[in-house]
Amino acid sequence: MAGTSEERHKQASETRGGDFARFFGTWVRHPLKMGAVAPSSPAYCRTMVESATTHLDGPVLELGPGLGVVTRSLIEKGVAPERITSIEYDPEFARELQRRFPRVDVICGDGLDLSKTLADRPGLKYAAVLFAIPILNMPQKQRQALFTRYFDRLLPGGNVTQLSYLWTPPVKPVEGLFEVSHSPIVWDNIPPARVWIYERRTAPSGHA
Repeated sequence: MAGTSEERHKQASETRGGDFARFFGTWVRHPLKMGAVAPSSPAYCRTMVESATTHLDGPVLELGPGLGVVTRSLIEKGVAPERITSIEYDPEFARELQRRFPRVDVICGDGLDLSKTLADRPGLKYAAVLFAIPILNMPQKQRQALFTRYFDRLLPGGNVTQLSYLWTPPVKPVEGLFEVSHSPIVWDNIPPARVWIYERRTAPSGHA
């Protein structure tokens, strides 16, 4: 039985509180791998999902799902769980994610190395890539090379969206390949942040 609206709200609040404690505990142990001290807020996750090209016909790739706040937003938007592949590096988080979303394809692996993690599906293209892995310790050229490889995994018209607390592009545009824009700042997040949106660069009008 679904329960009343008040009961569902209480259950969601308890889940967020428990997730905060678990997330923070993991961050204390592995701060460089986590990149954040708390899960992203529901408003921030909705902003990411609204910015992603999930309307395209094809699977959706989620990198760094943590405990599933963006996964839940995807499903609430109407994305079928069977369309979602979520790659999570932390084994404990991956197990919990699979328990919460049994119809999502959860893979415990490295979202920074798709050639290894998705070795069994090398030619598969995705409608959207939603990225939430800390990469600020990487040199800029390495970040650009990483996102270039993600574009190789995208269907025509697909984009990469990134959660980041930076107010300047975490990954700079690559000439001739992709350009960068961003959402408004989401103040209802710890800390306030925005979604970065990477899209294929379109040829100027009148050019092929």
